[in-house]
Amino acid sequence: MDLISKIKSITNEKNIYINEPMSKHTTFKTGGPADIFVVPETKQELLALLKLDEKKTIIGNGSNLLVRDGGIRGIVIKVATKNYEIQDDIIIADAGCSIVKLSNIAYQNSLSGLEFACGIPGTLGGALVMNAGAYGGEIGNLVIETEATDEQGNVFTITDHEFGYRSSIFQRKNYVILSSKLKLIHGDKEQIKMQMDSNMQSRKEKQPIDKPSAGSTFKRPKDHFAAKLIQDAGLKGYAIGDAMVSDLHSGFVINKGKATSKEILALIKHVQEKVNAEYGIMLETEVRIIGEE
Repeated sequence: MDLISKIKSITNEKNIYINEPMSKHTTFKTGGPADIFVVPETKQELLALLKLDEKKTIIGNGSNLLVRDGGIRGIVIKVATKNYEIQDDIIIADAGCSIVKLSNIAYQNSLSGLEFACGIPGTLGGALVMNAGAYGGEIGNLVIETEATDEQGNVFTITDHEFGYRSSIFQRKNYVILSSKLKLIHGDKEQIKMQMDSNMQSRKEKQPIDKPSAGSTFKRPKDHFAAKLIQDAGLKGYAIGDAMVSDLHSGFVINKGKATSKEILALIKHVQEKVNAEYGIMLETEVRIIGEE
């Protein structure tokens, strides 16, 4: 049985895409084709796909992802199951759940703790991998335990996630997140809404959310702010092709319209080199870079 036939035996044919442009699946709106792109409908389908003897790349919403223009060989599996349940002050949610949706679910149930996430355009799984955070909050502060699987499809529970600044155990181990349990606190619904509205207003005023990007391009260096270093180096608004350092927030590299991943990568490298030459600080990328040239 060939690979496509094996995949069809696992999930519906409508969930399988051949030579699928990754530009459709990243918030940068760039990236070459995936040989095979699959969106399993259930956890069981996901586990079955993971057991296939083929090179596999796992993605979520593509909001912290830059795929090179040559695309991705093998199978790309998008984790997209979105089931969730609420148990008192605990939310148990699949990795494919939108973190924005979860923050709204928390608000609707008068649960506080996810207000910081109301504008983060990723999935819960992606948020855990990066220990996503904003406005003084981090997802790692809320996680009790996570159900995950290894490359052999063995399912287990993680309680020590080794969370750090924009890091977690999932960056060091080839685990795939299936679901996670978040501990929130009961709060005043109106106060929660006010905080969410304030965060969203700040995001609209200070971040280029109207342009394709992957959010903050660089990690915050110790004792510094990436955006200030980039601005002070005279790079605000600097562009290579349609890739540009945002003139609203220098910490964001944006796609002005028709940028290629090659242009974005060239701009990232230029920013790193210029800041390092000026200040002796090598900025680390926060965005995950995958695929072939």
